[in-house]
Amino acid sequence: MSGLSYAHGTSGTALLGDTIGANLDRAVAAWPDREALVDVPSGRRWTYAQFGAAVDELAYALLASGVARGDRVGIWAVNCPEWVLVQYATARIGAIMVNINPAYRTHEVEFVLNQAGVSLLFASLGHKGSDYRAMVEEVRPACPRLRETVYIGDPSWDVLLSRGTPDLYEDFHVRTAELSCDDPINIQYTSGTTGFPKGATLSHHNILNNGFFVGELIAYSEQDRICVPVPFYHCFGMVMGNLAATSHGACMVIPAPSFDPAATLRAVQQERCTSLYGVPTMFIAELNLPDFAEYDLSSLRTGIMAGSPCPVEVMKRVVAEMHMAEVSICYGMTETSPVSLQTRRDDDLEHRTGTVGRVLPHIEVKVVDPVTGVTRPRGTAGELCTRGYSVMLGYWEEPARTAEAIDAGRWMHTGDLAVMREDGYAEIVGRIKDMIIRGGENIYPREIEEFLHAHPRIADVQVVGVPHERYGEEVLACVVPLDPADPPSLAEVRAFCEGRLAHYKVPSRLRVMESFPMTVSGKVRKIELRRDGAVGAGSTDQAV
Repeated sequence: MSGLSYAHGTSGTALLGDTIGANLDRAVAAWPDREALVDVPSGRRWTYAQFGAAVDELAYALLASGVARGDRVGIWAVNCPEWVLVQYATARIGAIMVNINPAYRTHEVEFVLNQAGVSLLFASLGHKGSDYRAMVEEVRPACPRLRETVYIGDPSWDVLLSRGTPDLYEDFHVRTAELSCDDPINIQYTSGTTGFPKGATLSHHNILNNGFFVGELIAYSEQDRICVPVPFYHCFGMVMGNLAATSHGACMVIPAPSFDPAATLRAVQQERCTSLYGVPTMFIAELNLPDFAEYDLSSLRTGIMAGSPCPVEVMKRVVAEMHMAEVSICYGMTETSPVSLQTRRDDDLEHRTGTVGRVLPHIEVKVVDPVTGVTRPRGTAGELCTRGYSVMLGYWEEPARTAEAIDAGRWMHTGDLAVMREDGYAEIVGRIKDMIIRGGENIYPREIEEFLHAHPRIADVQVVGVPHERYGEEVLACVVPLDPADPPSLAEVRAFCEGRLAHYKVPSRLRVMESFPMTVSGKVRKIELRRDGAVGAGSTDQAV
């Protein structure tokens, strides 16, 4: 085996050369009577035959509304069946669906509508106190290319569908015949660390193959029913959830419009789901429900955990108490469709918690020196890069920012610090920008977080670096206690670490919190923890 941190995924299964519409046609033909989509909140259900017909009905309506190949169609909505129909109908006619984060406020929505050039927008009526209709009306004068908004759950949806008449049959088939699997059909805006977000532009080939191979590695078939509580707005929901399902004839199950731990477990029980998705904080919330033991989760066999590393104790409970013996860890980013690394069905506990898996079929990964770009020896830290079918076409209309992320060799630079083991499995040890440098010592927060998860009074923990006059940075541990009325003290945390972690890694500050600030895709916003920690914000802030 090579001594360099490079690996490529060989496979006896060929890449798919389909468009998403053609792939869906095959699923409809193979499994017309199997359930394709279930919306638990409304009780609505579609077989594959019914789902394919509903997708085509919406595609006809979009054609009748003047949506051309390459036109941008926005969707600003929470999880619902209409979101899925828009996803497949736009791909069916070669329109580019623009995912808009449900948490966005008016200035962010205005930016995305203009930057992507959205001409038709689908939107929820509202969610969690936000009136989407009022917000759209507020920004509409500043968005000259937006000519129509269709609201889900509103008569405007039915008005749109009524335009799709049978005389469009020929136009529809001419359009689908001229599409290429390399066409862009999705723009997803990544969280911007400075300024506005960037629109990762993805093709049929990017996301269909990624969903397919993620599903292959957890042995999906038409027998599977996938509970998807993660947002469709994000690749986790629409690629690893929806496209993994339809490329295998499996069923997509929507438990709620947004994440609700009790609704998720009810959906698993009611629909006899075989697979469950989530980020670690979602699984922690489900396991911590007071009535967790009352749910029948015996139908589960697998699922995907992604977004951040899984603590060992959480993984043990997911396998033992949620019956997810084949649960898989996935690693990736929006710009890579998203998954590059994944654990396998038979991997042991250590590989599922200590690593993010090994390279997917038909993809290459390497770990390089962040300064020189030279591939590092195995066992040493560097920046993780990935190359292959999954790498995005680029950031929408931003060639300079694309060139910053994708080098001349088409390697996508992830910004993550990783170590590739001798067996090809990779550990993520932090973000380049999250690494703490204390008095010249490099500290990787992930190591301290994993260690503190074993503390008997800590439910969840995030570690960040905050400014220090003498050392440059110091270690701040932000903890969510198991018992909010009896949180651990800094002295207890330090005593727990003493003699077991190097002295410079032991937290010198502690914040006790009720919860962590999160992105819509379930990732902890460490930038906020650092910012607030720098000024001592928080319910409890102790320092030594």
